Amino acid sequence: MSGNKVTLASLAKLAGVSTSTASRALNNNPLIKQETREKIQKLAKDHNFSLNAAASRLRLQKTNVIAVIINLEKETEQSIDDPFLLKVVSDINLAVNKQGYELLLSNSYMAGDDWHGYFISGRRADGLIVVGQGKQQQKIERAAIQGTPLVVWGDPKTQSNYPIVGSDNFLGGKTATEHLLNKGASKLLFLGEPAHAELGERYRGFLAALETAHHAKAELVRIDITSDAAYGIINQKLRESGLTFDGIFACSDMVALGAMKALKERYVSVPNDVRIVGFDNIAMADISHPSLSTIAQNTKVAAELLVQKLLQQLAGESPQSEQVDITLIQRQSS
Repeated sequence: MSGNKVTLASLAKLAGVSTSTASRALNNNPLIKQETREKIQKLAKDHNFSLNAAASRLRLQKTNVIAVIINLEKETEQSIDDPFLLKVVSDINLAVNKQGYELLLSNSYMAGDDWHGYFISGRRADGLIVVGQGKQQQKIERAAIQGTPLVVWGDPKTQSNYPIVGSDNFLGGKTATEHLLNKGASKLLFLGEPAHAELGERYRGFLAALETAHHAKAELVRIDITSDAAYGIINQKLRESGLTFDGIFACSDMVALGAMKALKERYVSVPNDVRIVGFDNIAMADISHPSLSTIAQNTKVAAELLVQKLLQQLAGESPQSEQVDITLIQRQSS
């Protein structure tokens, strides 16, 4: 293959990568693995190929748009109108606008499987903020490997080649559970699905708190992250076995509120019979009856960090993951 016949597309084909990945590798973008960069740069040298800088700048022209993807699982009933997701998006929108960018809101269904092609190559956005890791991170990892500037709201302890911003979910789970134990609960339920990265850390914290409480019993109840799922499972447990628990740590406030509704309808007193702690501190937690004890996440600070780290990537830097503090908000439910 002669040098003047080699195109970026043909070079990418030789390397077995996408055209955009080849372009970023030739520009020495740190989001592309060093091994991949070296391989593509060697191929380019071997074939006397040089990237046309002007054409590259044209292709990579800024849109001044940041896409926010709500990363929902196919099997979940959780939707974009979840109050906590809306709170996160609202805070991100303020942080994005403060930096002179516009926000493009999408979800994982609309974006399909090729996030890089849809948003970056399609020039819909300069970079992505992904809200939620989900159970599987393949789409996120694929986009990162293709050179997509992205930051994820999730659990910062996760090993990844992209930055993650999120709360200390382990400490949140441990704090919530210790609070329930200190209030006298000894037969605890964890409502949630630990296969999700963030919820898995909350469950680890739940178990860690129970290690020193030898008298306590615990049960994992795997459910979807919705109030309907919690309402259904608590009704089922009461119907089949009666009241066999006196404490609930719910993986989210919506889950906690669904469980509380089921208990109240069956005349189980909260907190006299069952104490409940949620997670997120959504607005409804304060105005429910009884008001809901919960773990507050600082979404405002997290949103600013998400945008900051994305802009650092767009400037060619390699930001690290970062953890945000949590706070126990004690209310009537515990």
